[in-house]
Amino acid sequence: MRKLVSIQTVNTVEPIPNADAIEKVRVLGWWVVVKKGDFRAGDRVVYCEIDSLLPERPEFEFLRSSSFKPAQTDDVGAVLQPAGFRIRTVKLRGQVSQGICFPLSILPPGAPSDEGADVTDVLGVRKWDPPSMAMNGRVKGGFPSFLPKTDETRVQVLESVLDRHRGKTFYVTEKLDGTSFSAFLRDGVFGICSRNLWMDETDETNVLARVARRLKLEEKLRAVQERRGFQPAIQAEVIGPGIQRNKYALKEVTLRVFNVMDLDAYRLVDHAAMLDVLHELELEGVPQLGTLVLGHTVDALVAFAEGVSVLNPNVQREGVVLRPLAEEHDEDVGGRLSFKVINPKFLLKYDE
Repeated sequence: MRKLVSIQTVNTVEPIPNADAIEKVRVLGWWVVVKKGDFRAGDRVVYCEIDSLLPERPEFEFLRSSSFKPAQTDDVGAVLQPAGFRIRTVKLRGQVSQGICFPLSILPPGAPSDEGADVTDVLGVRKWDPPSMAMNGRVKGGFPSFLPKTDETRVQVLESVLDRHRGKTFYVTEKLDGTSFSAFLRDGVFGICSRNLWMDETDETNVLARVARRLKLEEKLRAVQERRGFQPAIQAEVIGPGIQRNKYALKEVTLRVFNVMDLDAYRLVDHAAMLDVLHELELEGVPQLGTLVLGHTVDALVAFAEGVSVLNPNVQREGVVLRPLAEEHDEDVGGRLSFKVINPKFLLKYDE
Protein backbone atom coordinates (compact mmCIF):
# COMPACT_ATOMS: atom_id res chain seq x y z
CA MET A 1 0.00 0.00 0.00
CA ARG A 2 1.36 3.41 -0.98
CA LYS A 3 2.25 5.69 1.92
CA LEU A 4 1.06 9.09 0.81
CA VAL A 5 2.24 10.74 4.03
CA SER A 6 5.02 9.28 6.13
CA ILE A 7 7.79 10.11 8.57
CA GLN A 8 11.07 10.40 6.69
CA THR A 9 14.57 11.76 7.21
CA VAL A 10 16.12 14.62 5.27
CA ASN A 11 19.14 13.04 3.60
CA THR A 12 20.79 16.19 2.31
CA VAL A 13 20.21 19.91 1.86
CA GLU A 14 21.53 21.72 -1.21
CA PRO A 15 21.32 25.28 -2.52
CA ILE A 16 19.37 26.26 -5.62
CA PRO A 17 21.31 28.55 -7.98
CA ASN A 18 20.10 32.17 -7.96
CA ALA A 19 17.63 31.47 -5.14
CA ASP A 20 18.01 33.34 -1.85
CA ALA A 21 14.87 32.25 -0.01
CA ILE A 22 14.56 28.56 -0.97
CA GLU A 23 16.71 25.44 -1.14
CA LYS A 24 16.20 21.78 -1.99
CA VAL A 25 16.17 18.78 0.33
CA ARG A 26 16.39 15.09 -0.50
CA VAL A 27 13.73 12.83 1.03
CA LEU A 28 13.81 9.18 -0.07
CA GLY A 29 14.48 9.55 -3.81
CA TRP A 30 12.60 12.84 -4.15
CA TRP A 31 13.86 16.41 -4.40
CA VAL A 32 11.65 18.88 -2.52
CA VAL A 33 11.96 22.68 -2.55
CA VAL A 34 11.65 24.17 0.95
CA LYS A 35 12.11 27.53 2.64
CA LYS A 36 15.78 28.12 3.35
CA GLY A 37 16.74 27.14 6.88
CA ASP A 38 13.57 25.19 7.67
CA PHE A 39 15.29 21.78 7.68
CA ARG A 40 18.74 20.31 8.16
CA ALA A 41 20.21 16.98 7.09
CA GLY A 42 19.15 14.34 9.59
CA ASP A 43 15.87 16.05 10.54
CA ARG A 44 12.78 13.92 10.61
CA VAL A 45 9.89 15.41 8.68
CA VAL A 46 6.33 14.67 7.68
CA TYR A 47 6.67 14.07 3.96
CA CYS A 48 3.62 14.21 1.65
CA GLU A 49 4.09 12.61 -1.76
CA ILE A 50 2.73 14.08 -4.97
CA ASP A 51 -0.93 13.19 -5.49
CA SER A 52 -1.65 13.71 -1.80
CA LEU A 53 -4.92 15.56 -1.22
CA LEU A 54 -4.58 17.47 2.04
CA PRO A 55 -7.82 18.33 3.88
CA GLU A 56 -9.16 21.85 4.35
CA ARG A 57 -7.49 22.67 7.66
CA PRO A 58 -5.94 25.94 8.88
CA GLU A 59 -2.37 24.65 8.73
CA PHE A 60 -2.74 23.93 5.02
CA GLU A 61 -4.53 27.15 4.03
CA PHE A 62 -1.32 28.67 2.64
CA LEU A 63 -1.72 26.20 -0.26
CA ARG A 64 -5.15 27.49 -1.33
CA SER A 65 -4.04 29.81 -4.12
CA SER A 66 -1.83 27.22 -5.78
CA SER A 67 -3.29 23.83 -4.91
CA PHE A 68 -7.00 23.93 -4.02
CA LYS A 69 -9.26 21.41 -5.74
CA PRO A 70 -13.05 21.56 -5.27
CA ALA A 71 -15.01 18.46 -4.33
CA GLN A 72 -15.92 16.00 -7.07
CA THR A 73 -19.52 14.82 -7.11
CA ASP A 74 -21.55 12.39 -9.14
CA ASP A 75 -24.73 13.12 -11.12
CA VAL A 76 -26.89 13.12 -8.00
CA GLY A 77 -24.55 15.21 -5.89
CA ALA A 78 -22.88 12.48 -3.84
CA VAL A 79 -19.28 13.40 -2.98
CA LEU A 80 -16.80 11.19 -4.82
CA GLN A 81 -13.75 13.08 -3.60
CA PRO A 82 -13.73 15.86 -1.00
CA ALA A 83 -12.28 19.29 -1.54
CA GLY A 84 -8.68 19.77 -0.52
CA PHE A 85 -5.17 20.82 -1.46
CA ARG A 86 -3.56 18.66 -4.11
CA ILE A 87 0.23 18.21 -3.98
CA ARG A 88 1.70 17.97 -7.46
CA THR A 89 4.98 18.33 -9.31
CA VAL A 90 6.07 21.97 -9.62
CA LYS A 91 9.15 23.82 -10.79
CA LEU A 92 10.60 26.66 -8.70
CA ARG A 93 13.62 28.67 -9.84
CA GLY A 94 14.44 25.90 -12.31
CA GLN A 95 14.27 23.13 -9.70
CA VAL A 96 11.66 20.37 -9.98
CA SER A 97 9.97 19.82 -6.62
CA GLN A 98 7.92 16.70 -5.88
CA GLY A 99 6.10 16.62 -2.58
CA ILE A 100 6.02 18.83 0.48
CA CYS A 101 7.66 18.62 3.92
CA PHE A 102 6.26 19.66 7.29
CA PRO A 103 7.85 19.59 10.75
CA LEU A 104 6.78 16.83 13.13
CA SER A 105 4.91 19.46 15.15
CA ILE A 106 2.10 19.26 12.59
CA LEU A 107 1.18 15.82 13.98
CA PRO A 108 -1.48 15.50 16.69
CA PRO A 109 -0.46 14.24 20.15
CA GLY A 110 0.17 10.52 20.24
CA ALA A 111 0.80 10.17 16.50
CA PRO A 112 3.64 7.85 15.48
CA SER A 113 6.94 9.57 14.68
CA ASP A 114 9.21 6.62 13.90
CA GLU A 115 11.07 6.54 10.60
CA GLY A 116 8.79 5.22 7.86
CA ALA A 117 5.58 5.48 9.90
CA ASP A 118 2.48 5.98 7.77
CA VAL A 119 0.55 9.03 8.98
CA THR A 120 -1.75 9.41 5.98
CA ASP A 121 -4.90 8.66 7.96
CA VAL A 122 -3.71 10.59 11.02
CA LEU A 123 -3.69 13.79 8.96
CA GLY A 124 -6.84 12.96 7.00
CA VAL A 125 -5.01 12.86 3.67
CA ARG A 126 -6.47 11.07 0.65
CA LYS A 127 -5.09 10.15 -2.73
CA TRP A 128 -5.91 12.67 -5.45
CA ASP A 129 -7.76 11.00 -8.30
CA PRO A 130 -8.34 13.22 -11.32
CA PRO A 131 -11.88 13.41 -12.67
CA SER A 132 -12.32 10.12 -14.49
CA MET A 133 -13.39 9.66 -18.06
CA ALA A 134 -17.11 9.05 -18.18
CA MET A 135 -17.46 5.26 -18.39
CA ASN A 136 -20.85 4.54 -19.88
CA GLY A 137 -22.28 1.06 -19.97
CA ARG A 138 -23.64 -1.55 -17.63
CA VAL A 139 -21.53 -2.70 -14.71
CA LYS A 140 -21.38 -6.37 -13.73
CA GLY A 141 -19.56 -5.84 -10.48
CA GLY A 142 -16.35 -4.80 -8.81
CA PHE A 143 -12.90 -5.53 -10.19
CA PRO A 144 -12.44 -9.34 -10.01
CA SER A 145 -10.12 -10.77 -7.38
CA PHE A 146 -8.47 -13.14 -9.87
CA LEU A 147 -6.86 -10.20 -11.72
CA PRO A 148 -4.07 -8.00 -10.34
CA LYS A 149 -4.44 -4.24 -10.28
CA THR A 150 -2.03 -2.55 -12.66
CA ASP A 151 -0.65 0.38 -10.66
CA GLU A 152 3.15 0.52 -10.59
CA THR A 153 5.30 1.80 -7.74
CA ARG A 154 7.29 4.98 -8.38
CA VAL A 155 11.06 4.51 -8.39
CA GLN A 156 11.64 7.34 -5.86
CA VAL A 157 10.54 5.12 -2.96
CA LEU A 158 12.56 2.09 -4.11
CA GLU A 159 16.20 3.01 -3.57
CA SER A 160 16.79 -0.26 -1.69
CA VAL A 161 15.30 -2.19 -4.61
CA LEU A 162 17.68 -0.48 -7.05
CA ASP A 163 20.64 -1.46 -4.85
CA ARG A 164 19.52 -5.05 -4.41
CA HIS A 165 18.93 -5.67 -8.12
CA ARG A 166 22.01 -3.83 -9.38
CA GLY A 167 23.47 -5.62 -12.42
CA LYS A 168 20.16 -7.27 -13.40
CA THR A 169 18.79 -6.81 -16.91
CA PHE A 170 15.39 -5.13 -17.17
CA TYR A 171 13.30 -4.53 -20.25
CA VAL A 172 11.96 -1.02 -20.69
CA THR A 173 8.60 0.06 -22.10
CA GLU A 174 6.98 3.40 -22.61
CA LYS A 175 4.28 4.25 -20.07
CA LEU A 176 1.23 5.38 -22.01
CA ASP A 177 -1.34 7.88 -20.78
CA GLY A 178 -4.74 6.30 -21.41
CA THR A 179 -7.36 4.37 -19.49
CA SER A 180 -6.75 0.98 -17.92
CA PHE A 181 -8.34 -2.10 -19.52
CA SER A 182 -8.35 -5.84 -18.80
CA ALA A 183 -9.89 -8.72 -20.74
CA PHE A 184 -10.01 -12.32 -19.54
CA LEU A 185 -11.28 -15.80 -20.27
CA ARG A 186 -12.09 -17.76 -17.12
CA ASP A 187 -14.17 -20.92 -16.80
CA GLY A 188 -15.28 -20.35 -20.36
CA VAL A 189 -16.56 -16.84 -19.61
CA PHE A 190 -15.17 -13.81 -21.43
CA GLY A 191 -15.10 -10.52 -19.54
CA ILE A 192 -13.71 -7.01 -19.66
CA CYS A 193 -12.80 -4.54 -16.91
CA SER A 194 -12.02 -0.87 -16.45
CA ARG A 195 -9.56 0.11 -13.75
CA ASN A 196 -12.03 -0.58 -10.94
CA LEU A 197 -15.10 -2.27 -12.43
CA TRP A 198 -16.17 -5.42 -14.26
CA MET A 199 -18.07 -4.07 -17.24
CA ASP A 200 -20.70 -5.73 -19.44
CA GLU A 201 -18.86 -6.80 -22.58
CA THR A 202 -22.07 -6.82 -24.62
CA ASP A 203 -22.98 -3.18 -23.93
CA GLU A 204 -21.31 -1.14 -26.64
CA THR A 205 -22.23 2.18 -25.11
CA ASN A 206 -18.95 1.48 -23.29
CA VAL A 207 -15.82 2.33 -25.29
CA LEU A 208 -14.00 -0.68 -23.81
CA ALA A 209 -16.67 -3.06 -25.10
CA ARG A 210 -16.46 -1.47 -28.56
CA VAL A 211 -12.69 -1.92 -28.64
CA ALA A 212 -12.96 -5.52 -27.45
CA ARG A 213 -15.44 -6.35 -30.17
CA ARG A 214 -13.56 -4.59 -32.96
CA LEU A 215 -10.31 -6.36 -32.06
CA LYS A 216 -12.11 -9.71 -31.58
CA LEU A 217 -10.57 -10.15 -28.15
CA GLU A 218 -12.88 -12.97 -27.08
CA GLU A 219 -11.95 -15.07 -30.11
CA LYS A 220 -8.28 -14.26 -29.63
CA LEU A 221 -8.25 -15.22 -25.95
CA ARG A 222 -9.98 -18.50 -26.78
CA ALA A 223 -7.23 -19.13 -29.32
CA VAL A 224 -4.59 -18.52 -26.64
CA GLN A 225 -6.24 -21.05 -24.34
CA GLU A 226 -6.39 -23.63 -27.10
CA ARG A 227 -2.79 -23.17 -28.19
CA ARG A 228 -1.11 -22.58 -24.85
CA GLY A 229 -3.29 -24.57 -22.46
CA PHE A 230 -4.02 -21.91 -19.86
CA GLN A 231 -6.84 -19.49 -19.16
CA PRO A 232 -5.53 -16.09 -20.32
CA ALA A 233 -5.99 -12.45 -19.50
CA ILE A 234 -4.50 -9.36 -21.05
CA GLN A 235 -4.06 -5.94 -19.49
CA ALA A 236 -3.64 -2.86 -21.63
CA GLU A 237 -3.89 0.88 -21.95
CA VAL A 238 -6.74 2.12 -24.13
CA ILE A 239 -5.78 5.29 -26.01
CA GLY A 240 -7.25 7.50 -28.70
CA PRO A 241 -9.98 10.09 -29.30
CA GLY A 242 -11.96 10.99 -26.18
CA ILE A 243 -9.38 9.50 -23.80
CA GLN A 244 -7.00 11.72 -21.80
CA ARG A 245 -7.30 14.45 -24.44
CA ASN A 246 -5.87 12.07 -27.05
CA LYS A 247 -2.35 13.38 -26.51
CA TYR A 248 -0.98 11.03 -29.19
CA ALA A 249 -3.36 12.48 -31.83
CA LEU A 250 -4.63 9.04 -32.85
CA LYS A 251 -7.46 8.71 -35.36
CA GLU A 252 -9.26 5.86 -33.59
CA VAL A 253 -9.46 4.28 -30.18
CA THR A 254 -7.18 1.28 -29.76
CA LEU A 255 -5.26 -0.55 -27.07
CA ARG A 256 -1.65 -1.38 -26.29
CA VAL A 257 -1.03 -4.48 -24.18
CA PHE A 258 1.52 -4.55 -21.33
CA ASN A 259 0.58 -7.76 -19.45
CA VAL A 260 -0.40 -11.29 -20.42
CA MET A 261 -1.52 -13.43 -17.50
CA ASP A 262 -1.90 -17.15 -16.92
CA LEU A 263 -4.98 -17.25 -14.69
CA ASP A 264 -4.55 -20.94 -13.85
CA ALA A 265 -1.17 -20.26 -12.23
CA TYR A 266 -2.13 -16.70 -11.20
CA ARG A 267 1.08 -15.34 -12.70
CA LEU A 268 2.11 -12.97 -15.44
CA VAL A 269 4.01 -14.63 -18.25
CA ASP A 270 7.64 -13.73 -18.87
CA HIS A 271 8.59 -11.06 -21.37
CA ALA A 272 9.51 -13.31 -24.31
CA ALA A 273 6.34 -15.39 -23.93
CA MET A 274 4.24 -12.22 -23.73
CA LEU A 275 5.68 -10.95 -27.02
CA ASP A 276 5.03 -14.34 -28.63
CA VAL A 277 1.41 -14.31 -27.52
CA LEU A 278 0.88 -10.78 -28.82
CA HIS A 279 2.41 -11.76 -32.16
CA GLU A 280 0.10 -14.78 -32.42
CA LEU A 281 -2.93 -12.63 -31.61
CA GLU A 282 -1.93 -9.72 -33.85
CA LEU A 283 -2.23 -7.34 -30.91
CA GLU A 284 0.10 -4.42 -30.34
CA GLY A 285 2.06 -4.08 -27.13
CA VAL A 286 3.16 -0.89 -25.45
CA PRO A 287 6.27 0.54 -27.16
CA GLN A 288 9.37 -1.49 -26.37
CA LEU A 289 12.43 0.63 -25.58
CA GLY A 290 15.06 -2.11 -25.30
CA THR A 291 16.84 -3.38 -22.22
CA LEU A 292 18.82 -1.79 -19.43
CA VAL A 293 21.34 -3.26 -17.00
CA LEU A 294 20.39 -1.72 -13.69
CA GLY A 295 23.15 0.32 -12.13
CA HIS A 296 21.44 3.67 -11.91
CA THR A 297 20.58 6.16 -9.23
CA VAL A 298 17.03 7.47 -8.96
CA ASP A 299 18.11 10.73 -10.58
CA ALA A 300 19.74 8.90 -13.48
CA LEU A 301 16.57 6.90 -14.10
CA VAL A 302 14.44 10.06 -13.99
CA ALA A 303 16.73 11.62 -16.60
CA PHE A 304 16.43 8.44 -18.67
CA ALA A 305 12.64 8.66 -18.50
CA GLU A 306 12.64 12.05 -20.18
CA GLY A 307 11.98 11.99 -23.91
CA VAL A 308 9.26 12.00 -26.52
CA SER A 309 6.64 9.34 -27.17
CA VAL A 310 7.18 6.62 -29.73
CA LEU A 311 3.56 7.17 -30.76
CA ASN A 312 3.99 10.87 -31.41
CA PRO A 313 7.37 12.65 -31.34
CA ASN A 314 5.61 15.95 -30.68
CA VAL A 315 4.49 14.73 -27.24
CA GLN A 316 6.54 14.17 -24.10
CA ARG A 317 6.17 10.55 -23.01
CA GLU A 318 4.60 9.96 -19.63
CA GLY A 319 7.57 7.92 -18.53
CA VAL A 320 8.95 4.39 -18.63
CA VAL A 321 8.29 1.08 -16.87
CA LEU A 322 11.07 -1.36 -15.95
CA ARG A 323 10.58 -5.08 -15.43
CA PRO A 324 12.96 -8.08 -15.38
CA LEU A 325 12.93 -10.41 -18.37
CA ALA A 326 11.70 -13.23 -16.11
CA GLU A 327 8.88 -12.41 -13.69
CA GLU A 328 9.87 -12.22 -10.05
CA HIS A 329 8.50 -11.10 -6.69
CA ASP A 330 10.01 -8.38 -4.53
CA GLU A 331 8.92 -7.74 -0.96
CA ASP A 332 9.82 -4.05 -0.96
CA VAL A 333 7.75 -3.47 -4.08
CA GLY A 334 4.96 -5.46 -2.46
CA GLY A 335 4.51 -7.92 -5.30
CA ARG A 336 5.79 -8.13 -8.82
CA LEU A 337 9.26 -6.67 -9.40
CA SER A 338 8.23 -3.76 -11.59
CA PHE A 339 8.38 0.01 -11.21
CA LYS A 340 7.65 3.19 -13.10
CA VAL A 341 9.74 6.27 -13.67
CA ILE A 342 7.64 9.31 -14.56
CA ASN A 343 8.99 11.99 -16.87
CA PRO A 344 8.91 15.28 -14.88
CA LYS A 345 8.47 17.27 -18.10
CA PHE A 346 5.24 15.36 -18.74
CA LEU A 347 4.01 16.10 -15.21
CA LEU A 348 4.81 19.78 -15.48
CA LYS A 349 2.93 20.07 -18.77
CA TYR A 350 -0.08 17.82 -18.27
CA ASP A 351 -0.46 17.07 -14.55
CA GLU A 352 -3.03 19.73 -13.83
